[in-house]
Amino acid sequence: MGYRVVHGVLRPAGLTASLVFILGVLLVAVCADASDYYKLLGVSREATTREIRQAFKKLALTMHPDKNPGDSSAHEKFLKVNRAYEVLKDEDLRKKYDKYGEKGLDEQQGGRYESWNYYRYDFGIYDDDLEIITLDSGEFEAAVDSGEIWFVNFYSPRCSHCHQLAPTWREFAKEMDGVIRIGAVNCGDNHHLCRRKGINSYPSLYIYRAGQRPEKFTGERNKDNLVRFSMQFITTTVTELWQGNVFTEIENAFSSGLSWLITFCSDTGDCLEPRTRQKLAGMLDGLVKVGWMDCTIQQQLCDSFQVTSGATGLFPPGSAVDQHGSVLWVKTLDSREIYNQVIDHLPDLELLTRDTFKEKLAHHRWLISFRFSGRSASSEYKKLQAFLRSDHIQVGRVDCAADSELCRSLYIHKPCVGVFKGLGIHDFEIHHGKEVLYNIVGFARDSVRAHVTTLRPENFPSNRKEPWLVDFFAPWCPPCRALLPELRKASIQLAGQMKFGTLDCTIHHDLCSTVSLEISGPRGLLRAGYQVFCRQSAPLSVFQYNIQAYPTTVIFNGSSVHEYEGHHSADGILEFIQDLVNPSVVVLDPSSFTEKVKGRGEGQTWAVDFYAPWCGPCQALMPEWRRMARMVSGQILVGSVDCQRFQTFCQSQGVRAYPEVRLYAGNTRQPERFSSYNGWHRDAHSLRAWTLSSLPRASVDLTPQTFRSQVLSGQDHWVLDFYAPWCGPCQHFAPEFEILARMLKGKVRAGKVDCQAHHQTCQSAGITAYPTVRFYPYLGARRNEHSGEHINSRDANTIADIISHRLQQLSPRLQNTPKDEL
Repeated sequence: MGYRVVHGVLRPAGLTASLVFILGVLLVAVCADASDYYKLLGVSREATTREIRQAFKKLALTMHPDKNPGDSSAHEKFLKVNRAYEVLKDEDLRKKYDKYGEKGLDEQQGGRYESWNYYRYDFGIYDDDLEIITLDSGEFEAAVDSGEIWFVNFYSPRCSHCHQLAPTWREFAKEMDGVIRIGAVNCGDNHHLCRRKGINSYPSLYIYRAGQRPEKFTGERNKDNLVRFSMQFITTTVTELWQGNVFTEIENAFSSGLSWLITFCSDTGDCLEPRTRQKLAGMLDGLVKVGWMDCTIQQQLCDSFQVTSGATGLFPPGSAVDQHGSVLWVKTLDSREIYNQVIDHLPDLELLTRDTFKEKLAHHRWLISFRFSGRSASSEYKKLQAFLRSDHIQVGRVDCAADSELCRSLYIHKPCVGVFKGLGIHDFEIHHGKEVLYNIVGFARDSVRAHVTTLRPENFPSNRKEPWLVDFFAPWCPPCRALLPELRKASIQLAGQMKFGTLDCTIHHDLCSTVSLEISGPRGLLRAGYQVFCRQSAPLSVFQYNIQAYPTTVIFNGSSVHEYEGHHSADGILEFIQDLVNPSVVVLDPSSFTEKVKGRGEGQTWAVDFYAPWCGPCQALMPEWRRMARMVSGQILVGSVDCQRFQTFCQSQGVRAYPEVRLYAGNTRQPERFSSYNGWHRDAHSLRAWTLSSLPRASVDLTPQTFRSQVLSGQDHWVLDFYAPWCGPCQHFAPEFEILARMLKGKVRAGKVDCQAHHQTCQSAGITAYPTVRFYPYLGARRNEHSGEHINSRDANTIADIISHRLQQLSPRLQNTPKDEL
């Protein structure tokens, strides 16, 4: 069961509410420090998921009870470490922990662990392989849509074939490093992603190319086969040069700003083999053309290039063989070494200065690399021009050592990448993701389409004349980085309705700590000057306003401000904003509670959340409560009572712990009667199932006899749910089917058939999976078992729409049926 904060313990008689609250916060802070999850794992608060996994594995190999049989406390010690790992590896749980500490978490996380052998041999198979990129749910789509070719290994830690493949996959990754991206997805940790991608066996190997269907590898899993399979997707042309085309090809490339890498093949010397040429063509696509010349046939042509034996040279635009140093002659046959030499030799990105910056950015979209003395950007950045050319995004650089005033005016104090969106120098967004090519490309493409602006004191929406969503964040915070792409998605869907901005609190300390807000929302109104901060170094006073971690997302709407509490997703943000416009939860005070809840009409049911704003579990429940309210809209009324504001009233109602969730059923003769929610889970679906279970059933249970007499021989339309009591999806669908039954009441009857109790009936009807939904329309004659129309949905609204449309189609036919047949 989830934690509940008992206010009787926190508020003993004789102490003021505020003093007791401060003491309670101090106690929580001390306890949190004693078992800080980051310290337990020995990682920083900005650690990546991969770093967290590596740190946990090291601890598991030494602290596991299997390795410490004589230590009676080993089990408890390892449980703490395991719980820390289970929480910090999960994006949503990590955010809750950062904000609320352990009080915001469910007790169940980390309650069981694996054997020592599992952590030694099965855990984190590819975490130590630099050539293999471990992809998680949050970065998978951005990676495979970046424009680079990805070969991804979907595996399970418990799969023996996956472990057999691992050495081969590592060798293959070294062979193809730099040619394509080699990835791995742990389906044990990312089962939702793997299920969404249709992965049903391990290992599953897929090639991904942006905008195209994934291609599955089905051959024998050895290195040569994997290389051959992946090479077929590198379709960049390698041109054979000869007397008839060489000068035209070279001039065309030079006029487009492209160099030529030419390998000359002769009876002597070194010539790049065809596979190496093809690899380099793919690696340098868009920057350098790759060609070859057969000097045994084109001897005179090779002589004109001053080549007398096998050799490979890079010819930049404007180069000439008789111009010393203008041609780069490479001395290696290794594709990776050649690639590095070529990239280093190519000209740098266009330099923008304070004199040209404003003019260049006025009407064009730019990706700018800001550099400082002592650290140059990766040569790989030169490839950005090729990747972003089709998106009409120009690529340049700014030297902040030479143009320090320009960089200071933009509050840029360290190397970074920013996208300027063609509307001048003030509408830009800074990249805070991984400094790798695929991540930067994905950011640039998303940013130019989105409407998210990097905020500074000059453009912070302090006057709030129009709606703004402002995300207060820190670049080192992983949940912050995960939220940024979701903000971009939401900004596209709300274009013209709301503006989006991000404020880096590591740069704008003063602005983050002195914003004066009037915080309001479904949970009442509170005027406050508050601070946004990292929980680890937070001043005590800020706990009063529940803004205890990054990211803190706030919606400025006219004279009020609403702090966002919900899932880090575009859908979650859109749901929250929708709820602000059309609230799904009724804010109750003592007067309205008496009038609406106790004075409810016959058949009305109320679900009420009694909460305290400072209570961590209450805050965690808030977005789920709103979501549940929307899910039961029209069937159950949903409200909330702020017990900090109405403490005496809550005490008079017997509320002793927060959150207290109660259901007041539709019995007006006993208005005080209620039932309390004691379930383990406080998610929207669990709460919905609990609330709907209190309503009178709108569906009926059918036996074999009633199935034949009322459905097959009756004169009503029927929709049936064929289910099994042991089936999890059936249990999840049950409240949805009740919603459907109420939606169709008066038009279509709803029935349920228990296929465990009435197996023969279900078998005769051709039921092979549970739950199965079938519609049996009455067409004027007796129906047979197989006449039901299958409906492939488990959503009440979708099923209702399908049935309504079907009834409209049948309407003319039913009207023409003779009355004696009806």
